[in-house]
Amino acid sequence: MNYLEDMEPIFITAPELQGILAELTCREPIFHRPEFGTTRADFESMTDEDFWETGASGRCYSRRFVLDELEKRLSVPHADVWETSDFQCRRLGEDTYLLTYTLLQDHVRLTRRSTIWRRTPDGWKIVYHQGTIVRGA
Repeated sequence: MNYLEDMEPIFITAPELQGILAELTCREPIFHRPEFGTTRADFESMTDEDFWETGASGRCYSRRFVLDELEKRLSVPHADVWETSDFQCRRLGEDTYLLTYTLLQDHVRLTRRSTIWRRTPDGWKIVYHQGTIVRGA
């Protein structure tokens, strides 16, 4: 057994989840897709009431804090250069899915991302999000 070869998990999205994968992929990175909204009200409607996030620093952030920060960020023009790749989807429960992917920001900062999504009668809701730095500031 080669330890390094066995270290990385094998990421496979089940064939029956390809449609869900496609739906969720177009929504990531969260809060960076203008077609899904750019206002606080839009972001409130796309997040679960008990949404929270673990940032790259390891700190946990409440829904209210995240919404406040998004409002500040969007109040001034800013560059938003990112590339996504390696999307995978896994069912966690009825109408609940884990989406994982890699995000490259400004051609420098590489992070691994995970978002838990729930399908509701009102559309997709973000339950939880986490970003982990791989390289960069």
